[in-house]
Amino acid sequence: MFVRPEKLKKGDKVATISLSWGGAGDPELRWRYEQGIDRLREVFGLEVVAMPNSLKGSDFLYQNPESRAEDLMEAFKDPSIKAIFSNIGGDDSIRLLPYIEMEVIRDNPKIFMGYSDTTITHLMCIKAGISSFYGPAILTDFAENVSMHPYTIDTVIRTLFSSHSIGEILPAPEWTSEFLAWGESNKNQIRNMNPNFGYEVLQGEGIARGHLIGGCMEVLEIAKGTSIWPEMGLFDNSILFFETSEDTPEPSLLRYWLRNYGAQGILEKVNGVIFGKPLDEKYYGEYKKEIRMVLKEFMLEDLPVLYNMNFGHTEPKCILPYGRMAEINCEEKTFSIIDHAVE
Repeated sequence: MFVRPEKLKKGDKVATISLSWGGAGDPELRWRYEQGIDRLREVFGLEVVAMPNSLKGSDFLYQNPESRAEDLMEAFKDPSIKAIFSNIGGDDSIRLLPYIEMEVIRDNPKIFMGYSDTTITHLMCIKAGISSFYGPAILTDFAENVSMHPYTIDTVIRTLFSSHSIGEILPAPEWTSEFLAWGESNKNQIRNMNPNFGYEVLQGEGIARGHLIGGCMEVLEIAKGTSIWPEMGLFDNSILFFETSEDTPEPSLLRYWLRNYGAQGILEKVNGVIFGKPLDEKYYGEYKKEIRMVLKEFMLEDLPVLYNMNFGHTEPKCILPYGRMAEINCEEKTFSIIDHAVE
């Protein structure tokens, strides 16, 4: 459906970019950014370049969305850059939209990865017809205290460095939403992990297959009605993926948002839905209740739904490549990406 970018290999040059919040460049957080890019070099063997405006600090980047957009356009144009990694999310990358040239993205397909507010840039990639990657960011996952989690390292290698089918995505053995202040004095403190009990099938039977499309629910709400909202046909026979942010929205908001997808006719077009683990597992049971209720309202009680997946605002996390074929097996409670994400 979407053009696949080229796979990464050791020695490739990759760019880091700040498309929303500019904290990576704030003096008190610069150590955290450096720790993240050290992992790109040491764990994955990549050469790293920061885009020119990306480290100018949160105040500058807030005031200059056109500079953030310029970085994105230049990163796509530069043939020496093989991938673009988001430093962190935020809440206002929609402000880049007037400065984006879709043909630049379309004509220069390459790996782009991030999550949360970076959903906006993923929608731009969809509009341009290229496959991007809902996954780890520099300041969170790559810069994890002490070391990256093996689950995250594995998903990066399997998804971005290999042109083979990705295969089954196992549940993470453990998870955390604990936040340790990003002061350098905490850099050697390891976050507390919780045992993970795997995926839950909320409803549905058999096997559902479809291409992946979705993002952070709050950010998708920002994009509705804009020029980057996906055309209805892109939801046909898809696997829709949703997750919620660190704002931990009230369960009633989840209900209202899902009803909108039902009213648009999107829910009846998809072959299945997957939901990420809520931050801190807050509203874990309440969200399940809302999902089941809305699907019942729209007479979609047979639609396969897989819950408690490890993507988005939870660590560690897997990578979901937009437009690539995925499979929900309701009987085995498994999720697989039955496709290769890169060429």
